[in-house]
Amino acid sequence: MAGINVYCFLNCSLLAWSYLCLSAAAGSQVRNIFILAGQSNMAGRGGVVRNARTGVASWDGVVPEICRSNPAILRLNAELDWVEAEEPLGQDIDVHTTCGVGPGMAFANTLLQMDPGIGVVGLVPCAVGGTSITEWARGGSLYSRMVKRALASVQYGGRIQGVLWYQGESDTINREDADRYKGRLEKFFMELRDDLQSPALPIIQVAIASGMGPYVDTVRHAQLGIDLVNVLTVDAKGLPFEPDMLHLSTPAEARLGEMLAHYFFQFLPPPPQSPKPHHSLLSGGSSTSHSLYRFCWFILAISLAIQKLVE
Repeated sequence: MAGINVYCFLNCSLLAWSYLCLSAAAGSQVRNIFILAGQSNMAGRGGVVRNARTGVASWDGVVPEICRSNPAILRLNAELDWVEAEEPLGQDIDVHTTCGVGPGMAFANTLLQMDPGIGVVGLVPCAVGGTSITEWARGGSLYSRMVKRALASVQYGGRIQGVLWYQGESDTINREDADRYKGRLEKFFMELRDDLQSPALPIIQVAIASGMGPYVDTVRHAQLGIDLVNVLTVDAKGLPFEPDMLHLSTPAEARLGEMLAHYFFQFLPPPPQSPKPHHSLLSGGSSTSHSLYRFCWFILAISLAIQKLVE
């Protein structure tokens, strides 16, 4: 019996170690990491409908082709592990509501279409619905969790290539908040760059097209007036909404993701004119990940062998 207990202990230990190795191997593949932050339209509400009789919200499960899963797109889950990304991206982050389609998957798939050599794309969802800019201030729980997730995303390699930011609807309710929005947003961008030790980190923000109050135009004016280096603004105005007239529809979220990808490539210099085979500006080697995978399978093989001995 003691021998069996030893075998069981070794088997469990090896399985746990193999899981950690596989997670590290997945992380080591990720070359291009993007932080997705803000409120509900970044978290994704495309396809989310509320039952008029019960008041219960549910997602219709419709996923456009451009938002489909892709082995070259990973997401950092709530446990800080890299897993294959799928809609809804924010399902384990924005947990107090029903999430649907957002712009993240369409963004990543469009990047891969525009530059097939870009390598694996890692998405780090952080957005939470109904949040104001003051709730994202440095020192608060949302900001601290975002920075923690961002730093965890590069633990096994890769590089944070940019931040996608879509927020502001909650700051349209109060006139003072709307008037102070620009200063608060600029401060947020600068402090985030400082904490990520990337003073020129590309940021693409989305100018809101809806809001929870009467000061939508004031917040939009603030967003469109941001004049910081490496900050670009995509305008959501004109994109279709869900029936609530607050959240973007599924087609709108998909279109927004495509727009964000096209704007991101404005940060990159044009590829050199050369007869040499294409090599992405953002891609990196993968020999480390291959070695890790081989090591993981070796551990699993030993684990199975031990299990047969116990049987």
